[in-house]
Amino acid sequence: MKLYFGNTVTTVTTLMILSLVGFIGYSISNRININFWGRRSLFVLVYGLVICCFAAARDGLDKTIQYTIDGSCNPGIFSLVSVPNIIGCVGATIIIIAAIATPIAKSQHMREIWFYVMSGGVMLKIAVMEIARMIQIL
Repeated sequence: MKLYFGNTVTTVTTLMILSLVGFIGYSISNRININFWGRRSLFVLVYGLVICCFAAARDGLDKTIQYTIDGSCNPGIFSLVSVPNIIGCVGATIIIIAAIATPIAKSQHMREIWFYVMSGGVMLKIAVMEIARMIQIL
């Protein structure tokens, strides 16, 4: 439990991740009644970015970068060049591509597809980071 509720930052990050996953799940299960997929994509993009900032603070990414540059502090949980960070960048690339393509899409059906692509990138990042955190702490 300390891994997810150990301090304020981890608790807030955990609750935000759960709410984003719930929003994505609700959107997928209620897809027949949704008329504006672009708004949902925008929400996932902005809220996901906020969560990403919290997760970076939680995992000490700033300390990892500083440690890599000058070694003046202890590194964060993951090294700068690690599987979680690389896959996190791949997920971010997927999210950025979907974010650019969504407003360009001409139909709600295409925006819905781009919402699923963006949500897939979000879920990839969440799954890899959380599994890696569990492995790293054990």
